[in-house]
Amino acid sequence: MAPPSNSILSPQGEVVTSMNPAHQIHAHIVKNGGTQCNTLPLTKLLSFTPLSSCGDIRCTNSIFTSMNSPSTYLCNAIIRGYAGSTTPEKSILLFCALRELGVETDHFTYTFLLKACSSLRATAEGKQIHGLVCKAGLVCDCYVQNSLIHMYCRGSELSAARQVFAKMPERDVVSWTSMMSGYAANDRSLDALLLLKQMEADGLEPNEATVLAVLRACADLGALSLGRKLHDFIQRKGFDSNARVFTALIDMYAKCGRIDLASEVFDGSPRVDVFSWTAMISGLAIHGLCESALECFARMQSLEIQPDEMTLTAVLAACRNAGWVSEGMKLFKSMEASYGVIPTIQHYGCIVDLLARAGQLEEAEKLIEAMPMEADAVLWRTLVWGCRLHGDITRGERLVTQKLLAHETDDSGNYVLLCNLYASAKKWQEKARVRKLMKARKIEKPPGTSMIEVNGTIHEFLAGDSEHPDAGKIYAKWDDIAERLRLEGHHPKVSEVMLDIEDEGKVLSLHHHSEKLAIAFGLIKTNPDERILIVKNLRSCEDCHSSMKLISKIYRREIIVRDRIRFHYFKNGSCSCKDFW
Repeated sequence: MAPPSNSILSPQGEVVTSMNPAHQIHAHIVKNGGTQCNTLPLTKLLSFTPLSSCGDIRCTNSIFTSMNSPSTYLCNAIIRGYAGSTTPEKSILLFCALRELGVETDHFTYTFLLKACSSLRATAEGKQIHGLVCKAGLVCDCYVQNSLIHMYCRGSELSAARQVFAKMPERDVVSWTSMMSGYAANDRSLDALLLLKQMEADGLEPNEATVLAVLRACADLGALSLGRKLHDFIQRKGFDSNARVFTALIDMYAKCGRIDLASEVFDGSPRVDVFSWTAMISGLAIHGLCESALECFARMQSLEIQPDEMTLTAVLAACRNAGWVSEGMKLFKSMEASYGVIPTIQHYGCIVDLLARAGQLEEAEKLIEAMPMEADAVLWRTLVWGCRLHGDITRGERLVTQKLLAHETDDSGNYVLLCNLYASAKKWQEKARVRKLMKARKIEKPPGTSMIEVNGTIHEFLAGDSEHPDAGKIYAKWDDIAERLRLEGHHPKVSEVMLDIEDEGKVLSLHHHSEKLAIAFGLIKTNPDERILIVKNLRSCEDCHSSMKLISKIYRREIIVRDRIRFHYFKNGSCSCKDFW
């Protein structure tokens, strides 16, 4: 049987599949003067070395620099090779050099360059290439436009991506998927789902990449109904044989509050890799099933599947959510020796949170100071949150002032932390001073948002929201809930409110938290035997948490809240987190 026409044959007539014979061919071509022209063997060799799974970009560069007047095809081959390498910036530098030499480009050149910009998140350079695309008359080229959308989305410039998308005369499934993926990756999951409906209305069917983007959006929003429909579609199309789709299904069910279905998917397939195990362990951890998470990790190890950075982050998260300090520290200290994984800032974050929750604030601060990398704001905020929890106001105030406000004067989260510290210590004058400073600097706290799915539709609420079509009914329902809470002895925790207003106004502000508006809507729109799932973008505040416990008892409803950290299962007046979050 003859080898494919694009294969490279060694001098012995064998098909080349590794770099050693490729080096031999290159030496043979150089010896015979073949680098003086674009010979077919040299063209094939230059295509093989950067693009093959066993290729070597250094060899590619050696071949390329030895050539006289390389063709556009060969230039594209090396630009593509660099774009997919660990040094994608070299493809841009090479392109600039080739332009000065007058080498012609085509639409492939720009797709490879835009891929490099995407990898680097180099939107400034990407915009310049966009200008060249326009000059080259490629504004109608679908491949180039898709690459532009992907580049802008990777750089979080969604308005620019959407503008390119909107101007395309024709869109294929890649165009739609690139835009949906961009939305899902940049906290615009509702927009991703709206785009899916538009794509289907245009008569296009999702492919595996589309499915991945939509599953991510469903997981983010808690859109279980759509997620289950998508699962049916995946099974009909056979997409569940794709390992990435399989893992995304586990993640989606776990984040939509159905860890039982996530387990069912996981246990139903023998094709599980480290990513699937990690998704399952992480799902168990965020549901507070921490013993099961560690058992799952032990099963994974018994099968000799090597954990990666994300796996160990999931296991540490389980220890954090359970408050297992000794187990968490033991794993953290043995990561490099036992698993060959050097702790990253995410691993340090889990341990700092674990220590802070346990009240070991001095140990947590020392750990941050001893880190081999610079601590980010998230780490310091985690420790400050622990200071507030355990009443160490002096330490918390010092950390906010020295570690946060000294470097991030415009971040509202730092001021909110300081206000909450003072409120927990009943230092009202100091809290008022911080509020005045925020007002003077025109710094506003971003509103909390909560989402709830009812009859397959996602409803989003902001704190104090009055835009919802059922706003009147929602506030009336909450008034009824608030009265029943009062009769049960609930006292609103007004220290949670940052506004400089009287206590009566603070109570009203607490009543209008997004989570409470969502639960009021859920009680109106769902059947008495239905579970209510709410997804929040922030950590639950103490007043909302205590309110949800009582509401579950008063209305005899099972309420599930997924906040930024974990799931809370409220039933019969208690929470699965045991007030440890």
